Amino acid sequence: MTDPFLERVQKDVTANKILLFIKGTKDQPQCGFSAHVIEIFKEIGEPFETRNVLADPELRARMKEFSQWPTFPQIYINGEFVGGCDIVSEMYHKGELQKLVR
Repeated sequence: MTDPFLERVQKDVTANKILLFIKGTKDQPQCGFSAHVIEIFKEIGEPFETRNVLADPELRARMKEFSQWPTFPQIYINGEFVGGCDIVSEMYHKGELQKLVR
């Protein structure tokens, strides 16, 4: 039996080169970690999309199951889960994130 939620999220992750699952929106992040990753991706300058986990209780609850990652934000690039704020921040400072998104 297929799970419509998992199918929907997989399609969304695959359809967007850079997709951030965050608390809040791109223009109004509602936690410091979400704000930090948004600033990193704005600095890189590549287009990215966000999904507000606070606006969708099922998304917030089940993304942890989808990614096997317990916290937000969750960053997906080229259809693959990259990590959370700390991992992405470290990759950015090493120049690895810029290479990955370009």
